[in-house]
Amino acid sequence: MKIPKQLISRMDYMDRVVPFIGKNLIKVFTGQRRVGKSYLLFQIMAYVEDQFPGCTILYVNKEDLGFSHIKTATDLHDYVISNQATENTTFVFIDEIQDIENFEAALRSLLLYENLDIYCTGSNANLLSGDIVGHLSGRYIEITVYSLSYVEFLQFHTLKDSDTSLNLFLKYGGLPYIKHLPLQDAIVFEYLKNIYHTIVYRDIINRFSIRNTVFLEQLVQFLAAHTGSLFSAKKISDFLKSQRTNMAPNQVQTYIQYLVSAFLLHKVARYDLVGKRLFEIGDKFYFENLGIRNAIWGYRIEDRGKIMENAVYNHLVFCGYLVKVGILGDKEIDFIAEKNGEKLYVQVALSLDAEKTMEREFGNLLAIEDNYPKMVVTMDVFDGASFQGVKALDLRSFLMEAW
Repeated sequence: MKIPKQLISRMDYMDRVVPFIGKNLIKVFTGQRRVGKSYLLFQIMAYVEDQFPGCTILYVNKEDLGFSHIKTATDLHDYVISNQATENTTFVFIDEIQDIENFEAALRSLLLYENLDIYCTGSNANLLSGDIVGHLSGRYIEITVYSLSYVEFLQFHTLKDSDTSLNLFLKYGGLPYIKHLPLQDAIVFEYLKNIYHTIVYRDIINRFSIRNTVFLEQLVQFLAAHTGSLFSAKKISDFLKSQRTNMAPNQVQTYIQYLVSAFLLHKVARYDLVGKRLFEIGDKFYFENLGIRNAIWGYRIEDRGKIMENAVYNHLVFCGYLVKVGILGDKEIDFIAEKNGEKLYVQVALSLDAEKTMEREFGNLLAIEDNYPKMVVTMDVFDGASFQGVKALDLRSFLMEAW
């Protein structure tokens, strides 16, 4: 196995995994296909080679035909045990482990060998089932890998922060491989469409044996057109029925869960700030990768607000926040972001030119009776004082910060 020479380190992830390197814990990296999980494994391998000279590294890539003989948990277990070092630690890297039948049993067994340090990737949010989580309790960590942040996008493409760079990011998204392509719509969107179809067919249709593939594609198109809108499965079902596509609400809900499990979509629940509870009905949906969203629906000027809101959500989750939509009486708070017991409230507005928009966006935040930071993110550039403690920040500045 040859580690690629030119690796652009994604230090946010390396900083999180380094403390666990060399420990008898399984490191699980999940995320949408092509967000860079494999290259993150390569970065860890390079670090391991530097820190543990002469160590043994085993790399199993299930997308490589050379490993087609590893089909079951027994195959994986036998391969690792027969190739492990007789002395010192053996570092085991398994790419796309969900393609190995009953892989959980192999992980459970390999954990018994204290000289093994195991890393694996998967493209399914439900990679570790409830059963395996119970067996591995306290013996694994899971890190979700996202598309490139705006700062990473600038780094990968050697660009400076500017309005032009921001537009490229919002249009093409943050899949790492795009750095090798000319940044032209016809080329990039063709690549992104192919990634989208790979996700849909390999991670959803084939995995869940879906028959109504036409409806699945229509559902994705619908959610792309209404990114960030509030919907229940029933509302989506009713709308599609009006378009002569019949699908029961429970089936809509199931298909949405498939899309979420493949990391194509993020599902964001509503939270009642007064009752301190989650609403059971009505969610918002955002795309993990804006480029894929734009490739299948189009990059339209009338969608600027939706795209901007999606970008803000993605940045918050990249920064490690658990994000919900806030409800305060008849007011909506776009995002309640929580991390380490702290909160950040964020409203998103395309522009603050209109007085009514100012009153709504700032007023909704000022109605929250606590002292956690509050901000309004807009496309407008404003370099001045806050409004009664609520900060106004342009999107570029927001995306440049590690909140």
